Amino acid sequence: MTPPKARAERKTTTLHGHTLIDDYAWLRERTNPEVVEYLEAENAYCGEAMEPTHDLAKTLYSEMLSHIKETDISVPFREGGYWYYSRTAEGLQYPVYCRKRGSLDAAEEMVLDVNELARDESFMAIGAFTVSDDGAMLAYSVDNRGFRQYTLQVKDLRTGKLLAERVERVGSVTWAADGETIFYTVEDEEQKRQFQLYRHRLGTPHSEDVLIYEEADERFNIGAGRTRDRKYVVLESASHTTSEERFLPADAPGGEFTLIEPRRDEIEYYADHRNGQFYIRVNDAGRNFRLVTAPVSSPGREHWREMLPHRDDVMLEDVDLFARFYVACERRDGLQHLRVCRFAGEGAETLDSREVIFPEPVYSAHPHINRVFDTDKFRYAYQSFVTPSSVYEYDLATGEETLLKQLEVPGGFDRELYASERLMARAEDGVEVPVSLVYRKDMREEGKNPLYIYGYGSYGYALPIGFNPNRLSLLDRGFVMAYAHIRGGGDLGKPWHDAGRLMVKRNTFTDFIAVTEQLIEKGYGDPERVAIEGGSAGGLLMGAVVNMRPDLYRAVVSHVPFVDVMNTMLDASLPLTVPEYEEWGNPNEREAFEYMLSYSPYDNIEAKAYPAMLIKTSLYDSQVMYWEPAKYVAKLRTLKTDGHVLLLHTNMTAGHGGASGRYDYLKEIATDYAFILRELHYLSF
Repeated sequence: MTPPKARAERKTTTLHGHTLIDDYAWLRERTNPEVVEYLEAENAYCGEAMEPTHDLAKTLYSEMLSHIKETDISVPFREGGYWYYSRTAEGLQYPVYCRKRGSLDAAEEMVLDVNELARDESFMAIGAFTVSDDGAMLAYSVDNRGFRQYTLQVKDLRTGKLLAERVERVGSVTWAADGETIFYTVEDEEQKRQFQLYRHRLGTPHSEDVLIYEEADERFNIGAGRTRDRKYVVLESASHTTSEERFLPADAPGGEFTLIEPRRDEIEYYADHRNGQFYIRVNDAGRNFRLVTAPVSSPGREHWREMLPHRDDVMLEDVDLFARFYVACERRDGLQHLRVCRFAGEGAETLDSREVIFPEPVYSAHPHINRVFDTDKFRYAYQSFVTPSSVYEYDLATGEETLLKQLEVPGGFDRELYASERLMARAEDGVEVPVSLVYRKDMREEGKNPLYIYGYGSYGYALPIGFNPNRLSLLDRGFVMAYAHIRGGGDLGKPWHDAGRLMVKRNTFTDFIAVTEQLIEKGYGDPERVAIEGGSAGGLLMGAVVNMRPDLYRAVVSHVPFVDVMNTMLDASLPLTVPEYEEWGNPNEREAFEYMLSYSPYDNIEAKAYPAMLIKTSLYDSQVMYWEPAKYVAKLRTLKTDGHVLLLHTNMTAGHGGASGRYDYLKEIATDYAFILRELHYLSF
C-alpha cells in the first residue's frame, strides 16, 4: 500500500522574527475538488490499511451492541403539568421524546421523534429543546450537517403542526411566561459567536423580531435562560474567564434587562433567584468561587452578603437552588461532592447541611434533571468505572435516597470482575497528578497488561469518571485503562486549570508523560504496549506528547485534533480564535507567540520515529477545522522515519463529535479499538 501524498505549495508567515513555513495551507479550500480528492484518497488508504481488522471490528461492534439495551426509556421528570421522558427502540438511531399529562398512567404524547427529523439526512443533532410554560408549544433547533449551525422551529404540541417560525444560526432559546414570546440568540456568520439576543412573538414575521442586546467584545458569547423558579429571564455574557448577567421579569417580556454587576476581567459570576434574592456564585474572593446573596432591587456587589466563603481546597462548581434548600456541587480532592443545605426560613440563612455519601474511591456525581422549584426532593446522577449510570432521588424530609433507575447492561456484565482505583503520579516539578484506573481483576499481571491512557487537560474541563459499556471490549481483553487528570483541566478546581494554560501550558503535556512513565514503573502496563487517546484539545495533547516522547507510545488515536496551533491562532477570522486567546495566549504578542510555537504539534514535527497513529476528523467540524489534522498528516508523512502506519480518516458528513446516530457512532468506536488491538500486537482477538 502506498499512502497518498499531498501536493506541497509553500506559504510563509513572518512574525516576531520567526518565519512559519506551511506547505499545505491550500488544504483549507473545502470546495476545491483537489482537496476533496485528497481526503477521499486518505479515506481509501485508511480503509485498505484497516481491511485486515474488518472481522475484528465487526466482532467488537457486536460485543458493544450486546451490552446496550436497545429498547429503553429514561427516568421521567416533571415539568409544569407533564412528565417528560425519552425512549429508544431497537434499530432506530435516535431517541423519541415523549410526555404524559398529570400522571405516568396517562396516555403517551409524542413530543418530537428525532428519527423522523433524520429521515434522508446523514447527520442530525438537537440543540435547543424547550417547552412553553403552559405546555402548548415546543421550541427546538436542529443541525443536519454537524457544523453546529442550528435552525429554530416551533411545534404546536396540541396539533402536532409546525408553525411558520423559522430562524437560522440560533443558539440558546427561552420562553417568556406568556407562552407567546421567545428570546433567542444568534451567531455571527464568520466566527460562530453567539452575539445577539432577539425577542420574537409567535405569529409575527421574523423580520419584526426585536434586537435586545448585542455583544461587541469578540471574546464573549451570550446565552439566555430562566431561573429555576421561572420568575426571571437571565441573559449571560461570558468569555473563558469573565462573565456578567442581566435579568428581566419573565412575565414582562417587553421590559428592559437590568445588569446585576458590570464585568471585571478574570471575575465570573452566575445567578439564580429565590424569594426576592439572587444567589450568586462568584470567584471574586478566590478562584474556587464563593456563594453570596443580593436583593433583586439592588443586586450590585456593594450589596452582596456572603453565604459560603471561598475555600482554597474546595471548588464550588455549581449551586442548585430550590424553595426550601439548595445543593452545593463541590469538587474536593479531584472528586465531586453534593451537599444538601436546608434553609431556616424565608431568608437566606441555612438550618443544616448534609453531604451525600458515595461508596467508591473513583466516581462521578452531579445533579440530574430537577425542573420543580417547590419540592422537597432532589435528583442526582451517579456512576463509576464499574457502576452503571444511576439516577437517585434524595428526600429532604427523611434523608433517604431512592434508586430510580440504573442503566441495564445486558450481555453478561458482572461488576465484581472489575476494580477501579486512584493513584497519584508525581510531575516533573513535584506536583501530584491524580490518575483514575479500571481493569479486570482476574487478568491483572504485573508489567504485562496492554495499557490505554486517555487525557484532555484544557479549558478547566474536569475529566468525568463514568461507566461506558463499550470499554468492556478492552477490559475483557486484559487492558488496564487509565484516565489522567492533568493540569489544564478542572479536576482540582480553577487553580488546576490556571496551572495548565497560557504561559504554563506545557505542564499539561509533561504531566501526561509523567503519568505514562509512572504507570509503567508501577507495573500497570507493558512498556511495549501503550496506547493513548484524546480528542480536540486532547488531540493537541496527543500531538505534543508524541513530538516530545514518541518512544513511550505504541499507538495513538487522535480525534479532531487541534494541532495547527500557530496558523489557527493567527487567523482571527476563524471561529473560536479570539475567545481562545484566554486559553492559549495571543500570538500577536511576542512572548505568547514564542511559547505557543514551542509546543504547537504541526510546527514541531521532526525527522524521527513516531508511533502508529489513527487521526480522525470531520469535514463539517466547526471547532477544529478538518484541514488541521489533514495538514498534520501530510507533513508527518514527509518527515517520519519509522515504518509504523499513519492513517487519516475524514467523516465527510459529520462535525466535531463524529457520527450522530448511535449505531454509526458505535461502529466508529469499534474501528478505533480494532486499530489499538492490532497495533499493540494483541493476538487474542
